[in-house]
Amino acid sequence: MNVSFEQLKSKLPEDRYTSADIELAKKAFNLGSQAHSGQLRKTGEPYFIHPLITAIKLAEMRLPIEIVVAGLLHDVPEDTDVELDEIRNAFGDDIANMVNGVTKLGHVQYRGLDRYVENLRKMFLAMAQDVRVVFIKFADRMHNMETLYVIPEHKRRRIAKEVMEIYAPIANRLGMGEYRGLFEDYAFRYLEPKEYNWTKHLLGQRVKKAGPAIEKAIKAVEQELTLHKIGTNSVHGRIKYCYSLYKKLKRYNDDITKVYDIMALRIIVGDVSECYATLGILHGLYNPLSGRIKDYIAQPKPNGYQSLHTTVFDDQGTILEFQIRTQEMHEEAEFGIASHWRYKEKPEEKEQRVEWMNELVKIQKELDEEDFMDRLDELKLDMFQDRIFVFTPNGDVFDLPAGSTPIDFAYHVHTDIGDKAGGAKINSQIANLNTPLRSGDMCEIIVEKNRQGPNADWLKFVKTQHARTKIRDSLKKTKKSFFSSFMGRE
Repeated sequence: MNVSFEQLKSKLPEDRYTSADIELAKKAFNLGSQAHSGQLRKTGEPYFIHPLITAIKLAEMRLPIEIVVAGLLHDVPEDTDVELDEIRNAFGDDIANMVNGVTKLGHVQYRGLDRYVENLRKMFLAMAQDVRVVFIKFADRMHNMETLYVIPEHKRRRIAKEVMEIYAPIANRLGMGEYRGLFEDYAFRYLEPKEYNWTKHLLGQRVKKAGPAIEKAIKAVEQELTLHKIGTNSVHGRIKYCYSLYKKLKRYNDDITKVYDIMALRIIVGDVSECYATLGILHGLYNPLSGRIKDYIAQPKPNGYQSLHTTVFDDQGTILEFQIRTQEMHEEAEFGIASHWRYKEKPEEKEQRVEWMNELVKIQKELDEEDFMDRLDELKLDMFQDRIFVFTPNGDVFDLPAGSTPIDFAYHVHTDIGDKAGGAKINSQIANLNTPLRSGDMCEIIVEKNRQGPNADWLKFVKTQHARTKIRDSLKKTKKSFFSSFMGRE
Protein backbone atom coordinates (compact mmCIF):
# COMPACT_ATOMS: atom_id res chain seq x y z
CA MET A 1 0.00 0.00 0.00
CA ASN A 2 1.38 3.39 -1.00
CA VAL A 3 1.31 6.33 1.37
CA SER A 4 -0.02 9.64 0.09
CA PHE A 5 -1.74 12.66 1.58
CA GLU A 6 -4.56 12.28 -0.96
CA GLN A 7 -5.73 9.17 0.93
CA LEU A 8 -6.47 11.34 3.96
CA LYS A 9 -7.59 14.41 2.03
CA SER A 10 -10.34 12.40 0.34
CA LYS A 11 -11.81 11.83 3.83
CA LEU A 12 -11.83 15.56 4.68
CA PRO A 13 -14.92 16.95 2.86
CA GLU A 14 -15.18 20.67 2.22
CA ASP A 15 -18.50 20.94 4.04
CA ARG A 16 -16.76 19.90 7.25
CA TYR A 17 -13.09 20.91 6.98
CA THR A 18 -11.72 24.31 5.95
CA SER A 19 -8.73 24.94 3.70
CA ALA A 20 -6.76 25.83 6.85
CA ASP A 21 -7.72 22.42 8.29
CA ILE A 22 -6.42 20.70 5.16
CA GLU A 23 -3.14 22.60 5.36
CA LEU A 24 -2.71 21.66 9.03
CA ALA A 25 -3.31 18.00 8.19
CA LYS A 26 -0.81 18.19 5.32
CA LYS A 27 1.78 19.75 7.63
CA ALA A 28 1.29 16.88 10.11
CA PHE A 29 1.41 14.32 7.30
CA ASN A 30 4.76 15.70 6.11
CA LEU A 31 6.25 15.70 9.62
CA GLY A 32 4.98 12.22 10.43
CA SER A 33 5.98 10.60 7.14
CA GLN A 34 9.47 12.08 7.40
CA ALA A 35 9.87 11.10 11.08
CA HIS A 36 8.81 7.49 10.37
CA SER A 37 10.80 7.29 7.13
CA GLY A 38 12.53 3.91 6.72
CA GLN A 39 10.46 2.21 9.44
CA LEU A 40 8.43 -0.87 8.49
CA ARG A 41 5.43 -2.64 10.03
CA LYS A 42 5.41 -6.39 10.57
CA THR A 43 3.30 -6.60 7.41
CA GLY A 44 6.30 -5.28 5.47
CA GLU A 45 4.50 -2.03 4.68
CA PRO A 46 5.89 1.44 5.51
CA TYR A 47 5.21 2.13 9.18
CA PHE A 48 3.53 5.47 8.47
CA ILE A 49 0.60 3.60 6.94
CA HIS A 50 -0.52 2.91 10.52
CA PRO A 51 -0.78 6.54 11.73
CA LEU A 52 -2.28 7.46 8.35
CA ILE A 53 -5.06 4.87 8.66
CA THR A 54 -5.58 5.90 12.29
CA ALA A 55 -6.14 9.47 11.09
CA ILE A 56 -8.43 8.28 8.28
CA LYS A 57 -10.59 6.40 10.79
CA LEU A 58 -10.87 9.57 12.89
CA ALA A 59 -11.78 11.59 9.80
CA GLU A 60 -14.43 9.01 8.89
CA MET A 61 -16.04 9.85 12.23
CA ARG A 62 -15.94 13.47 11.01
CA LEU A 63 -14.03 14.53 14.11
CA PRO A 64 -12.35 17.95 14.29
CA ILE A 65 -9.05 18.37 12.48
CA GLU A 66 -7.10 18.65 15.75
CA ILE A 67 -8.02 15.06 16.62
CA VAL A 68 -7.21 13.86 13.10
CA VAL A 69 -3.80 15.57 13.26
CA ALA A 70 -3.07 14.07 16.68
CA GLY A 71 -3.89 10.68 15.15
CA LEU A 72 -1.31 11.27 12.42
CA LEU A 73 1.33 12.13 15.00
CA HIS A 74 0.41 9.74 17.82
CA ASP A 75 3.46 7.47 17.43
CA VAL A 76 6.02 10.16 16.62
CA PRO A 77 7.41 10.92 20.13
CA GLU A 78 7.50 7.24 21.10
CA ASP A 79 8.96 5.71 17.93
CA THR A 80 11.06 8.43 16.26
CA ASP A 81 13.73 11.00 17.10
CA VAL A 82 11.17 13.83 17.04
CA GLU A 83 10.33 14.91 20.59
CA LEU A 84 7.00 16.05 21.98
CA ASP A 85 8.25 19.64 22.37
CA GLU A 86 8.80 19.81 18.61
CA ILE A 87 5.18 18.82 18.06
CA ARG A 88 4.12 21.37 20.66
CA ASN A 89 6.06 24.14 18.92
CA ALA A 90 4.73 23.20 15.48
CA PHE A 91 1.09 22.39 16.33
CA GLY A 92 0.35 23.92 19.73
CA ASP A 93 -0.46 22.64 23.20
CA ASP A 94 -3.83 21.08 22.40
CA ILE A 95 -2.56 18.65 19.76
CA ALA A 96 0.65 17.95 21.70
CA ASN A 97 -1.33 17.11 24.83
CA MET A 98 -3.50 14.65 22.92
CA VAL A 99 -0.40 12.97 21.45
CA ASN A 100 1.11 12.78 24.92
CA GLY A 101 -2.09 11.30 26.31
CA VAL A 102 -2.03 8.48 23.75
CA THR A 103 1.63 7.82 24.57
CA LYS A 104 0.81 7.52 28.28
CA LEU A 105 -2.01 5.06 27.64
CA GLY A 106 0.41 3.01 25.56
CA HIS A 107 2.69 2.59 28.57
CA VAL A 108 0.18 0.38 30.38
CA GLN A 109 1.20 -3.22 29.78
CA TYR A 110 -0.82 -6.43 30.08
CA ARG A 111 0.07 -8.22 33.31
CA GLY A 112 -2.84 -10.52 34.02
CA LEU A 113 -6.39 -9.52 33.23
CA ASP A 114 -7.54 -8.27 36.65
CA ARG A 115 -4.45 -6.14 37.12
CA TYR A 116 -4.60 -4.79 33.59
CA VAL A 117 -8.29 -3.95 33.85
CA GLU A 118 -7.71 -1.99 37.03
CA ASN A 119 -4.68 -0.19 35.63
CA LEU A 120 -6.34 0.80 32.39
CA ARG A 121 -9.55 1.79 34.15
CA LYS A 122 -7.57 4.23 36.25
CA MET A 123 -5.88 5.67 33.20
CA PHE A 124 -9.17 6.18 31.39
CA LEU A 125 -10.56 7.92 34.44
CA ALA A 126 -7.46 10.11 34.57
CA MET A 127 -8.00 10.97 30.91
CA ALA A 128 -11.71 11.69 31.38
CA GLN A 129 -10.87 15.37 31.13
CA ASP A 130 -10.02 14.78 27.46
CA VAL A 131 -11.84 11.79 26.00
CA ARG A 132 -10.43 12.68 22.57
CA VAL A 133 -7.39 10.64 23.59
CA VAL A 134 -9.67 7.59 23.80
CA PHE A 135 -10.95 8.19 20.26
CA ILE A 136 -7.38 8.18 18.94
CA LYS A 137 -6.50 5.07 20.94
CA PHE A 138 -9.58 3.30 19.59
CA ALA A 139 -8.72 4.14 15.98
CA ASP A 140 -5.11 3.08 16.61
CA ARG A 141 -6.17 -0.25 18.14
CA MET A 142 -8.77 -0.89 15.43
CA HIS A 143 -6.13 -0.76 12.70
CA ASN A 144 -3.85 -3.00 14.75
CA MET A 145 -6.68 -5.54 15.02
CA GLU A 146 -7.13 -5.45 11.24
CA THR A 147 -3.52 -6.59 10.80
CA LEU A 148 -3.26 -8.83 13.88
CA TYR A 149 -2.71 -11.92 11.73
CA VAL A 150 0.96 -11.02 11.16
CA ILE A 151 2.08 -11.42 14.78
CA PRO A 152 2.70 -14.68 16.73
CA GLU A 153 -0.33 -16.52 18.08
CA HIS A 154 0.41 -15.96 21.78
CA LYS A 155 0.61 -12.20 21.20
CA ARG A 156 -2.55 -12.28 19.10
CA ARG A 157 -4.44 -13.92 21.97
CA ARG A 158 -3.07 -11.44 24.51
CA ILE A 159 -4.09 -8.44 22.41
CA ALA A 160 -7.45 -9.99 21.50
CA LYS A 161 -8.19 -10.55 25.19
CA GLU A 162 -7.37 -6.93 25.97
CA VAL A 163 -9.74 -5.81 23.25
CA MET A 164 -12.57 -8.11 24.32
CA GLU A 165 -12.30 -7.39 28.04
CA ILE A 166 -11.38 -3.70 27.97
CA TYR A 167 -11.75 -1.84 24.69
CA ALA A 168 -15.12 -3.30 23.69
CA PRO A 169 -16.81 -2.58 27.07
CA ILE A 170 -15.44 0.96 27.08
CA ALA A 171 -16.69 1.51 23.51
CA ASN A 172 -20.08 0.20 24.59
CA ARG A 173 -20.18 2.47 27.64
CA LEU A 174 -19.33 5.46 25.45
CA GLY A 175 -22.13 4.52 23.06
CA MET A 176 -19.74 3.74 20.19
CA GLY A 177 -21.70 0.83 18.74
CA GLU A 178 -19.68 0.38 15.57
CA TYR A 179 -16.38 0.21 17.44
CA ARG A 180 -17.79 -2.12 20.08
CA GLY A 181 -19.11 -4.52 17.44
CA LEU A 182 -15.89 -4.54 15.42
CA PHE A 183 -13.69 -4.88 18.52
CA GLU A 184 -15.73 -7.88 19.68
CA ASP A 185 -15.70 -9.55 16.27
CA TYR A 186 -11.94 -9.17 15.79
CA ALA A 187 -11.26 -10.46 19.31
CA PHE A 188 -13.74 -13.34 18.91
CA ARG A 189 -11.95 -14.43 15.73
CA TYR A 190 -8.65 -14.95 17.58
CA LEU A 191 -9.89 -16.06 21.00
CA GLU A 192 -12.38 -18.69 19.84
CA PRO A 193 -11.67 -19.42 16.17
CA LYS A 194 -13.86 -22.55 15.97
CA GLU A 195 -16.90 -20.80 17.45
CA TYR A 196 -16.19 -17.75 15.30
CA ASN A 197 -16.12 -19.76 12.07
CA TRP A 198 -19.25 -21.70 13.08
CA THR A 199 -21.15 -18.48 13.85
CA LYS A 200 -19.90 -16.79 10.69
CA HIS A 201 -21.09 -19.75 8.62
CA LEU A 202 -24.56 -19.65 10.21
CA LEU A 203 -24.71 -15.90 9.70
CA GLY A 204 -23.76 -16.24 6.04
CA GLN A 205 -26.45 -18.86 5.46
CA ARG A 206 -29.09 -16.72 7.14
CA VAL A 207 -28.14 -13.59 5.21
CA LYS A 208 -28.23 -15.46 1.91
CA LYS A 209 -31.66 -16.87 2.73
CA ALA A 210 -33.11 -13.54 3.91
CA GLY A 211 -31.50 -11.39 1.22
CA PRO A 212 -34.40 -11.39 -1.29
CA ALA A 213 -36.95 -10.58 1.44
CA ILE A 214 -34.80 -7.70 2.67
CA GLU A 215 -34.43 -6.23 -0.83
CA LYS A 216 -38.17 -6.51 -1.40
CA ALA A 217 -38.91 -4.84 1.95
CA ILE A 218 -36.55 -1.94 1.25
CA LYS A 219 -38.36 -1.12 -2.02
CA ALA A 220 -41.80 -1.46 -0.43
CA VAL A 221 -40.92 0.74 2.55
CA GLU A 222 -39.30 3.42 0.38
CA GLN A 223 -42.44 3.61 -1.78
CA GLU A 224 -44.75 3.78 1.23
CA LEU A 225 -42.72 6.49 2.96
CA THR A 226 -42.59 8.55 -0.23
CA LEU A 227 -46.37 8.21 -0.53
CA HIS A 228 -46.78 9.54 3.01
CA LYS A 229 -44.20 12.30 2.38
CA ILE A 230 -41.80 11.11 5.07
CA GLY A 231 -38.42 12.77 4.49
CA THR A 232 -36.20 9.70 4.68
CA ASN A 233 -32.43 9.95 4.39
CA SER A 234 -32.08 6.22 3.76
CA VAL A 235 -33.53 2.73 4.15
CA HIS A 236 -30.87 0.05 4.29
CA GLY A 237 -30.11 -3.38 5.70
CA ARG A 238 -27.95 -4.03 8.75
CA ILE A 239 -26.31 -7.40 9.51
CA LYS A 240 -25.78 -8.42 13.14
CA TYR A 241 -22.19 -8.61 14.37
CA CYS A 242 -20.82 -12.13 14.66
CA TYR A 243 -20.04 -12.08 18.39
CA SER A 244 -23.37 -10.48 19.21
CA LEU A 245 -25.12 -13.30 17.34
CA TYR A 246 -22.98 -15.91 19.12
CA LYS A 247 -23.97 -14.58 22.55
CA LYS A 248 -27.64 -14.64 21.60
CA LEU A 249 -27.37 -18.17 20.22
CA LYS A 250 -25.93 -19.34 23.55
CA ARG A 251 -28.94 -17.84 25.34
CA TYR A 252 -31.29 -19.75 23.03
CA ASN A 253 -29.42 -23.09 23.06
CA ASP A 254 -28.10 -22.48 19.54
CA ASP A 255 -31.64 -22.18 18.11
CA ILE A 256 -31.16 -19.58 15.38
CA THR A 257 -34.90 -19.45 14.63
CA LYS A 258 -35.36 -17.57 17.92
CA VAL A 259 -33.00 -14.75 16.87
CA TYR A 260 -35.10 -12.19 15.00
CA ASP A 261 -32.57 -9.41 14.48
CA ILE A 262 -29.86 -11.17 12.46
CA MET A 263 -30.75 -8.80 9.65
CA ALA A 264 -32.58 -5.55 10.33
CA LEU A 265 -33.76 -2.70 8.17
CA ARG A 266 -32.64 0.70 9.38
CA ILE A 267 -34.75 3.71 8.46
CA ILE A 268 -33.28 7.21 8.88
CA VAL A 269 -35.90 9.99 8.94
CA GLY A 270 -35.96 13.76 9.43
CA ASP A 271 -37.20 14.20 12.99
CA VAL A 272 -38.72 12.48 16.01
CA SER A 273 -42.32 12.94 14.86
CA GLU A 274 -41.45 11.15 11.61
CA CYS A 275 -39.99 8.26 13.62
CA TYR A 276 -43.40 7.59 15.18
CA ALA A 277 -45.23 8.24 11.91
CA THR A 278 -42.97 5.68 10.21
CA LEU A 279 -43.74 3.14 12.94
CA GLY A 280 -47.45 3.51 12.19
CA ILE A 281 -46.83 3.15 8.45
CA LEU A 282 -44.85 -0.08 8.98
CA HIS A 283 -47.63 -1.56 11.11
CA GLY A 284 -50.07 -0.75 8.34
CA LEU A 285 -47.84 -2.43 5.78
CA TYR A 286 -46.91 -5.53 7.82
CA ASN A 287 -48.27 -7.57 10.71
CA PRO A 288 -46.38 -6.61 13.91
CA LEU A 289 -45.06 -9.35 16.17
CA SER A 290 -46.66 -9.03 19.59
CA GLY A 291 -44.42 -7.69 22.35
CA ARG A 292 -41.58 -6.72 20.01
CA ILE A 293 -42.05 -2.93 19.94
CA LYS A 294 -39.29 -1.09 21.85
CA ASP A 295 -39.30 2.68 22.30
CA TYR A 296 -35.71 3.71 23.01
CA ILE A 297 -36.54 7.29 22.02
CA ALA A 298 -38.79 7.89 25.02
CA GLN A 299 -36.54 5.71 27.20
CA PRO A 300 -32.95 5.78 25.87
CA LYS A 301 -30.47 3.08 26.85
CA PRO A 302 -27.94 4.05 29.56
CA ASN A 303 -25.28 4.80 26.93
CA GLY A 304 -27.58 7.25 25.12
CA TYR A 305 -28.82 4.94 22.35
CA GLN A 306 -32.14 6.05 20.82
CA SER A 307 -34.31 4.33 18.18
CA LEU A 308 -37.70 2.75 17.69
CA HIS A 309 -37.55 -1.02 17.20
CA THR A 310 -40.33 -3.17 15.82
CA THR A 311 -40.50 -6.74 14.50
CA VAL A 312 -43.02 -7.71 11.80
CA PHE A 313 -44.07 -10.51 9.42
CA ASP A 314 -44.12 -9.95 5.66
CA ASP A 315 -46.63 -11.61 3.33
CA GLN A 316 -44.38 -14.69 3.04
CA GLY A 317 -44.12 -15.12 6.80
CA THR A 318 -40.53 -13.83 6.92
CA ILE A 319 -39.71 -12.05 10.17
CA LEU A 320 -38.24 -8.56 9.68
CA GLU A 321 -36.87 -6.19 12.31
CA PHE A 322 -36.92 -2.43 11.72
CA GLN A 323 -34.92 0.27 13.51
CA ILE A 324 -36.22 3.82 13.05
CA ARG A 325 -34.14 6.84 14.01
CA THR A 326 -33.08 10.36 13.03
CA GLN A 327 -29.67 11.10 11.54
CA GLU A 328 -28.47 12.50 14.86
CA MET A 329 -29.64 9.35 16.66
CA HIS A 330 -27.86 7.25 14.05
CA GLU A 331 -24.57 9.08 14.55
CA GLU A 332 -25.00 8.76 18.31
CA ALA A 333 -25.63 5.01 17.96
CA GLU A 334 -22.58 4.42 15.76
CA PHE A 335 -20.05 6.80 17.32
CA GLY A 336 -21.53 7.70 20.72
CA ILE A 337 -19.67 10.43 22.52
CA ALA A 338 -17.44 10.99 19.49
CA SER A 339 -20.47 12.31 17.58
CA HIS A 340 -20.62 15.27 19.97
CA TRP A 341 -17.38 16.62 18.56
CA ARG A 342 -18.69 16.72 14.99
CA TYR A 343 -20.49 20.02 15.04
CA LYS A 344 -19.44 23.58 15.72
CA GLU A 345 -21.58 24.21 18.78
CA LYS A 346 -22.08 27.22 20.96
CA PRO A 347 -19.74 27.13 23.98
CA GLU A 348 -22.54 26.49 26.46
CA GLU A 349 -23.90 23.61 24.34
CA LYS A 350 -20.46 22.04 24.08
CA GLU A 351 -19.95 22.41 27.82
CA GLN A 352 -23.18 20.52 28.51
CA ARG A 353 -22.18 17.73 26.14
CA VAL A 354 -18.70 17.45 27.68
CA GLU A 355 -20.22 17.24 31.15
CA TRP A 356 -22.50 14.43 29.99
CA MET A 357 -19.49 12.68 28.46
CA ASN A 358 -17.58 12.91 31.72
CA GLU A 359 -20.52 11.35 33.54
CA LEU A 360 -20.34 8.35 31.21
CA VAL A 361 -16.58 7.95 31.30
CA LYS A 362 -16.49 7.76 35.07
CA ILE A 363 -18.98 4.88 35.39
CA GLN A 364 -17.36 2.11 33.41
CA LYS A 365 -19.01 -0.57 35.49
CA GLU A 366 -18.36 -3.30 32.96
CA LEU A 367 -14.65 -3.30 33.74
CA ASP A 368 -14.52 -4.69 37.23
CA GLU A 369 -16.06 -6.99 39.83
CA GLU A 370 -19.72 -6.50 40.69
CA ASP A 371 -19.14 -5.10 44.17
CA PHE A 372 -16.68 -2.56 42.79
CA MET A 373 -19.08 -1.67 39.98
CA ASP A 374 -21.65 -0.59 42.54
CA ARG A 375 -19.11 1.56 44.33
CA LEU A 376 -17.73 3.07 41.13
CA ASP A 377 -21.24 4.08 40.09
CA GLU A 378 -21.39 6.36 43.12
CA LEU A 379 -18.04 8.04 42.59
CA LYS A 380 -17.87 11.68 41.57
CA LEU A 381 -15.26 12.85 39.10
CA ASP A 382 -13.84 15.40 41.53
CA MET A 383 -12.66 12.50 43.71
CA PHE A 384 -10.18 11.66 40.96
CA GLN A 385 -9.06 15.24 40.33
CA ASP A 386 -7.08 15.02 43.57
CA ARG A 387 -5.40 11.79 42.47
CA ILE A 388 -2.48 11.12 40.16
CA PHE A 389 -1.56 7.93 38.31
CA VAL A 390 2.16 7.18 38.07
CA PHE A 391 3.88 4.46 36.03
CA THR A 392 6.68 2.13 36.98
CA PRO A 393 9.23 1.38 34.19
CA ASN A 394 7.42 -1.97 33.77
CA GLY A 395 4.14 -0.27 32.94
CA ASP A 396 2.27 -0.77 36.24
CA VAL A 397 0.16 2.13 37.50
CA PHE A 398 0.02 3.43 41.07
CA ASP A 399 -2.83 5.60 42.32
CA LEU A 400 -1.47 8.37 44.62
CA PRO A 401 -2.72 11.66 46.07
CA ALA A 402 -1.82 14.79 44.11
CA GLY A 403 1.48 16.21 45.38
CA SER A 404 3.01 12.80 46.07
CA THR A 405 6.78 12.48 45.70
CA PRO A 406 9.11 9.70 44.51
CA ILE A 407 9.40 8.59 48.15
CA ASP A 408 5.62 8.14 48.40
CA PHE A 409 5.77 6.21 45.14
CA ALA A 410 8.67 4.04 46.35
CA TYR A 411 6.86 2.94 49.51
CA HIS A 412 3.75 2.11 47.53
CA VAL A 413 5.82 -0.15 45.27
CA HIS A 414 7.55 -1.95 48.18
CA THR A 415 8.79 -1.06 51.65
CA ASP A 416 12.34 -2.24 50.86
CA ILE A 417 12.48 0.03 47.81
CA GLY A 418 11.38 2.97 49.94
CA ASP A 419 13.88 2.21 52.70
CA LYS A 420 16.77 1.96 50.22
CA ALA A 421 15.80 4.84 47.92
CA GLY A 422 18.91 6.81 47.04
CA GLY A 423 17.56 8.81 44.13
CA ALA A 424 14.88 8.95 41.47
CA LYS A 425 14.32 9.38 37.76
CA ILE A 426 11.13 10.99 36.51
CA ASN A 427 10.50 10.38 32.81
CA SER A 428 14.13 9.17 32.53
CA GLN A 429 15.49 12.42 34.05
CA ILE A 430 17.29 12.55 37.42
CA ALA A 431 15.05 14.25 39.98
CA ASN A 432 15.09 15.10 43.68
CA LEU A 433 13.27 12.74 46.02
CA ASN A 434 10.93 15.56 47.09
CA THR A 435 9.85 16.47 43.53
CA PRO A 436 6.03 16.48 43.19
CA LEU A 437 4.90 13.85 40.69
CA ARG A 438 2.28 14.47 38.00
CA SER A 439 -0.31 12.15 36.50
CA GLY A 440 1.24 10.10 33.70
CA ASP A 441 4.83 10.40 34.97
CA MET A 442 7.09 7.37 34.76
CA CYS A 443 9.05 7.10 38.00
CA GLU A 444 12.10 4.92 38.60
CA ILE A 445 13.66 4.62 42.06
CA ILE A 446 17.45 4.34 42.25
CA VAL A 447 18.10 1.76 44.98
CA GLU A 448 21.18 1.91 47.23
CA LYS A 449 21.62 -1.71 48.34
CA ASN A 450 23.88 -0.81 51.28
CA ARG A 451 21.58 1.89 52.63
CA GLN A 452 20.61 1.17 56.26
CA GLY A 453 17.18 2.80 56.20
CA PRO A 454 15.17 5.94 55.44
CA ASN A 455 16.11 9.54 56.13
CA ALA A 456 14.10 11.20 58.91
CA ASP A 457 13.94 14.37 56.79
CA TRP A 458 11.66 12.52 54.36
CA LEU A 459 8.87 12.93 56.92
CA LYS A 460 8.91 16.66 56.16
CA PHE A 461 7.73 16.26 52.55
CA VAL A 462 6.00 12.90 52.03
CA LYS A 463 2.32 13.20 51.16
CA THR A 464 0.85 9.79 51.99
CA GLN A 465 0.12 8.36 55.41
CA HIS A 466 1.30 5.00 54.07
CA ALA A 467 4.81 6.33 53.38
CA ARG A 468 4.91 8.24 56.66
CA THR A 469 4.00 5.11 58.65
CA LYS A 470 6.56 2.96 56.83
CA ILE A 471 9.32 5.55 57.36
CA ARG A 472 8.60 5.79 61.09
CA ASP A 473 8.50 2.00 61.46
CA SER A 474 11.82 1.64 59.66
CA LEU A 475 13.42 4.43 61.70
CA LYS A 476 12.37 2.68 64.91
CA LYS A 477 13.84 -0.61 63.70
CA THR A 478 17.07 1.12 62.67
CA LYS A 479 17.33 2.86 66.05
CA LYS A 480 16.62 -0.39 67.93
CA SER A 481 19.17 -2.27 65.85
CA PHE A 482 21.76 0.44 66.52
CA PHE A 483 21.32 0.27 70.32
CA SER A 484 21.34 -3.55 70.29
CA SER A 485 24.57 -3.52 68.36
CA PHE A 486 26.05 -0.84 70.65
CA MET A 487 25.12 -2.71 73.85
CA GLY A 488 26.50 -5.94 72.40
CA ARG A 489 29.90 -4.35 71.94
CA GLU A 490 29.96 -3.22 75.57
